[in-house]
Amino acid sequence: MLNKISLALVIIGALNWALIGVFQYDLVASIFGGQGAIVSRIIYTVVGAAGLWCISLLFGERVEGHE
Repeated sequence: MLNKISLALVIIGALNWALIGVFQYDLVASIFGGQGAIVSRIIYTVVGAAGLWCISLLFGERVEGHE
């Protein structure tokens, strides 16, 4: 379950980065009061932690029949 939550957060973060790259629009910052706002910083931190967790998905063993 933690893997799926982490992956979803990483995808959300990737979509935010795509918006920044293409349109120069930071959705998280605009919703939560800027990049320096405490809520935005918490969200960035949680998404970053999810990204670190997803590194383990690259190197973990996959067992047939299990996700």
